[in-house]
Amino acid sequence: MRTFTRRTAKKFALAGAVTAAGLLLAACGTDDSMSGMGHEGTSAASSASAPASPSASAEASAPGAFNDADVMFAQMMIPHHEQALEMAELADGRAEDPEVKKLVAAIEGAQDPEIRKMQAWLKGWGKPESAGAGHGSGGGSGHGMAGMMSEKDMKDLAAVKGSAFDRKFAQLMIAHHDGAVAMAKDEQKNGRNASAKKLADDVVRTQSTEIAELRKILDRL
Repeated sequence: MRTFTRRTAKKFALAGAVTAAGLLLAACGTDDSMSGMGHEGTSAASSASAPASPSASAEASAPGAFNDADVMFAQMMIPHHEQALEMAELADGRAEDPEVKKLVAAIEGAQDPEIRKMQAWLKGWGKPESAGAGHGSGGGSGHGMAGMMSEKDMKDLAAVKGSAFDRKFAQLMIAHHDGAVAMAKDEQKNGRNASAKKLADDVVRTQSTEIAELRKILDRL
């Protein structure tokens, strides 16, 4: 009798739980049916916005307010980066030190995308890519920017190989990076556009680290 009572009580408890669960599901179903249009609207909005990649397009167009300092930063940093890439290209077949080669790859990997990003910003802002005379890359131009190499510097770098190239590359790239960091710090202080200021932060952090690495390379060469 005792066993029967326990089993019976268990059956009633189970039946009660099933009934309660059924009522809960029914209630949820009612809520979902009433709010279904809202959920579908959210889903549709998400689907519609997904192809546009809002964050990617926002970064490319550098939305928000900008000032002359932002424009000048992009106009000057583009040719500055372009010359760094020209210097990096000279390492092919000339560089010997593994750490120099590693830094060359890092420079190429970071600065080429940054050039395209800044070009997109200037286009979106309705500003020319060039800041005018004295701000070009290579070929002896760009003397208005700190750290830019002269035509002679580039020719001298191209004329050496092996450890001689490694040493000269490190020396010139330290000066080049110092100029980029100075320009980026000016943007941090005077710029207004959030995307441009973020890139300036990246330049200061990344190139300051590379300067330290280049100095270590020079110390052991």
